[in-house]
Amino acid sequence: MTVSWSVDLMTLIKMESYLHTPVDFFINKLAFLGICYVSSTSSKMLSDFLKKQKSISCLGWTTQYFFSSLGLTECCLLAAMGYDQCATICNPLLCTAIMSPTLCVQMVAGSCITGFLGSFIQLYALLQLHFCGPNVINHFFCDLPQPPILSYSDTFFFQLMTSVLTVIFGLTSVLVIMISYVLVIMISYGY
Repeated sequence: MTVSWSVDLMTLIKMESYLHTPVDFFINKLAFLGICYVSSTSSKMLSDFLKKQKSISCLGWTTQYFFSSLGLTECCLLAAMGYDQCATICNPLLCTAIMSPTLCVQMVAGSCITGFLGSFIQLYALLQLHFCGPNVINHFFCDLPQPPILSYSDTFFFQLMTSVLTVIFGLTSVLVIMISYVLVIMISYGY
């Protein structure tokens, strides 16, 4: 259902000329991220429902860190959408000059690069940990908090990197969105 809805939304945005605004461009990219989210976790989950032996290899759970990069990319895209809405409402006459198609593509590319770089840093920190033998994780996919619990090495560096990245991505995105909403409210009430 998620893939179908996302493909329909992407097709609608592509077909209708009045949906070729910057915000629709960002919504199109968020719909694509939705497809990637589903395909990065659901395929393994659905295959495990049909098997008696539910296991994932080390390579399998490292590829599921693709899910983390999608989440970080989404944070950056939502901040970019906040900036777009602020530019649209605060400067309606200059909106098309401020939010040019080139800038929108650069914002999306920057979001993807930043999200994948942040996820790669987490994956690198995780791969520095040492594991022994098969272990059991009681989840349908290998999310970020589970593998360090199974490690017999010191996880301080991994926990530190995860905390720093969470603060950088989470707080920065929320801060950009909050500032854009404050500016919109100030403009709306004539401040």
